[in-house]
Amino acid sequence: MSRRHAAEKRTINPDPKFHDRVISKFTNVLMLDGKKSAAERIVYGALDIIQAKTKKDPVSVFHEAMDNVKPSVEVRSRRVGGATYQVPTEVREERRMALAIRWLIGAARNRSEKTMRERVAAELLDAQQQRGNAVKKREDTHRMAEANKAFSHFRW
Repeated sequence: MSRRHAAEKRTINPDPKFHDRVISKFTNVLMLDGKKSAAERIVYGALDIIQAKTKKDPVSVFHEAMDNVKPSVEVRSRRVGGATYQVPTEVREERRMALAIRWLIGAARNRSEKTMRERVAAELLDAQQQRGNAVKKREDTHRMAEANKAFSHFRW
C-alpha cells in the first residue's frame, strides 16, 4: 500500500437496462473471465425471475436484499503486545456494499438450483426476506463483533 496518496476511485457506469450503479457493480463482481455479456444475462435473467415471482419492481427487491446483507460492524485483527485481538470496527459504506455483493454472489454460487440465474434470484429473494446464507454471514459477523466488544478500546 502506497503511503504517498490514496488511489483515486474509478467511477462505474450505470448498467444499460436499469441505469443503476449498484447493479452494474454486482454484474462486474459476478463476471468471470471478462465475460460481461454472460454476467449481464445472468443478472437480468435473475431480476426477471424476481419480477415474475413477486410481481414487484425487481430493482427495489434487489436494493432491499442488499440492505439486509450489508454489515454495519466487523472485526479486524489487531496485534497488541504479542497477543492478537479481534477488534470490532465500523464498516465504511463502500466496503459494506462490496462485502454484501461478495457474500450474495458467494452464497448464490453455493446453492443447488439448476442455473445461475435461478441461484442469484433465489438468494436475492431469501436475502430480501431476511434469510439465506448471505444474511447468515452478516449475522455471524455482527455476533462476532458483539462478542469481542470488550476489545473495542484497542480501536485505531
